[in-house]
Amino acid sequence: MSSSAYNLCCLSFSPILSLPLSPLLLFLPLSFPLSGGRGLKCVSPCSTILTITLPTPCSSSMVLTFSLSLCSSIMVRTVAVIGAGPSGLTSIKSCLDEGLEPTCFESSDDIGGLWKFKEVSEPNRASIYRSLTINISKEMMCFSDFPIPADYPNYMHHSRILQYFRLYAEHFKLLQHIHFQTSVRSVRQRPDFSHSGQWEVVTENREGQEERHMFDSVIVCSGHYSYPHLPLKDFSGIESFEGKYFHSWDYKGPEDLRGKRVVVIGIGNSGGDIAVESSRVAEQVYLSTRRGAWVIRVMSDNGLPVDMKYNTRFVHILFQLLPVNWLSWFGEKKLNAMYDHTMYALKPKHRLFSTIPVINDELPNKILTGGVMVKPNVQQIRGSSVVFEDGSVVDKVDVIVFATGYNYDFPFLPPNVMHKSGHRLGLYKHVFPPTLEHPTMAVVGFIHALGAIMPQAEMQSRWVTRVFKGHKKLPSNRAMLKAVECDTKDMDKNYIVSKLVPLQVDFVSYMDDIAGEVGVRPSLAWLFFTDYPLFKRVLWGPVTAYQYRITGPGKWSGARRAIFTQFERMFQPFKTRQVTYVSYMDDNTGRWGSGPAWPGCSSLTTPCSRGYCGVLSPPTSTVSPAQGTPRHLHPV
Repeated sequence: MSSSAYNLCCLSFSPILSLPLSPLLLFLPLSFPLSGGRGLKCVSPCSTILTITLPTPCSSSMVLTFSLSLCSSIMVRTVAVIGAGPSGLTSIKSCLDEGLEPTCFESSDDIGGLWKFKEVSEPNRASIYRSLTINISKEMMCFSDFPIPADYPNYMHHSRILQYFRLYAEHFKLLQHIHFQTSVRSVRQRPDFSHSGQWEVVTENREGQEERHMFDSVIVCSGHYSYPHLPLKDFSGIESFEGKYFHSWDYKGPEDLRGKRVVVIGIGNSGGDIAVESSRVAEQVYLSTRRGAWVIRVMSDNGLPVDMKYNTRFVHILFQLLPVNWLSWFGEKKLNAMYDHTMYALKPKHRLFSTIPVINDELPNKILTGGVMVKPNVQQIRGSSVVFEDGSVVDKVDVIVFATGYNYDFPFLPPNVMHKSGHRLGLYKHVFPPTLEHPTMAVVGFIHALGAIMPQAEMQSRWVTRVFKGHKKLPSNRAMLKAVECDTKDMDKNYIVSKLVPLQVDFVSYMDDIAGEVGVRPSLAWLFFTDYPLFKRVLWGPVTAYQYRITGPGKWSGARRAIFTQFERMFQPFKTRQVTYVSYMDDNTGRWGSGPAWPGCSSLTTPCSRGYCGVLSPPTSTVSPAQGTPRHLHPV
């Protein structure tokens, strides 16, 4: 294990002589008169130049000047990574990329964290239900240098996500660095922390035996969905309830809800999913909400994944230029055109972009068909009856599901690391504790945005390991604390935050911010002049993680191709049946259009002139489609 060291370089007498400094230190006086106000001058994060002027014994009018170079940075080599979920896996890889030596401690018997399904929920661990499917499309959630296989569906079941993590771990040889069924009991600063920056990590193996380890640095990747929030004290009369109640953390499937009358409290993504799924077998489902919610679909225009269509740099630029209230009005108008949120009893008290919306394609349909009834907040529980704030009562309730979110906690960390700012854990750029003497601890994956955690955690880990390695330097503690408070005020101003949702960031802004720290933020101006085809895809296309491998540290030679082929991977799962399409010119608009081939024209199968599927080429005839004659057929 390496530690902090003062590397005394050399003593230089003009250009004539250069000698090792260490033996000469014995002959130097304890204090030196410094000439001309010169003293310490920082030239790099780990070096200090000390200029000293001494009288020479030969002449009182001559002085002898030499330079002393001291390197006082912490030398990090070994890293403890806590947790082998997606944040832990990408942190291990980032350590290896920087030449560090990671050791990962995972309390379960497998990788995946949240995405490892188990039939029985385990205490202090994240838990998911059997049918869970991610609401972020595959191209927007994958790691930046390892695209998800093209034949995987765009929105993946948890089993496919875990399979992808296995492929990632095997490809980059991460498994050999993971100690399974090993829980971290405590992380404490060593007595010489002010000098070494090192940590003592106490772990417990499957046999219950404790072991102490010493590490130069620590990355915490334990997630924040492990401690369910069950606010029973807020529900008057819950002790009189005659049925069964539990937190969504315990929900695995609707089997036990067949024929029951169910009240789901909370309209987040979990609450919406559970209400929809249980409505297929329950007698009736009631969805209770305090604030309401904006509900969006995963499927956008033409069936494209909504995040690939709207999560672009161009849209992000619009958000910087246009008033957010106008953008909210425009977005709300589009959502209400699909299903009026007021009529469906969904309309919330907040604007669209004040918090992350609920993503659920099926909920409006279940409301429309009566399987789910939206109700206000619960006022009181009386036996088997539930009274709502509007005075309405639902009798003979069998089950109450509390989809009321999670508390976050890091019980193994020392109190001095747990700096609080507002409702959240006060971390510099949501990563580094701002009060530590040495930046040798980081939290990765503790972030909340309308976007996948995987690319955000990966970007955080790339920055963390660059800091650990000494390639990047953090501001002073005072500056970091000030930045933390500014971030908290900005979040309070722009978003709805609470104890359960303590932070939120804009996905693109945050990714670009951390990418700037790493030195990998794509430059639109540079791409415009050097690679215009790539510029167009970076500006107009989805902000996929590949963009952060185009240049800078960790540059990946396959990044450009991954960006050019991201829509091909999106289309691939749909190619399960060959469908013949016809392209034609609209005589009214002069634009090319396409549609299914008309009956009786299957002999017109001119191949696509561009040589690949997915692009329609102009027809060889100008006959109007209104006359019933197609011009060009294209197999998709």
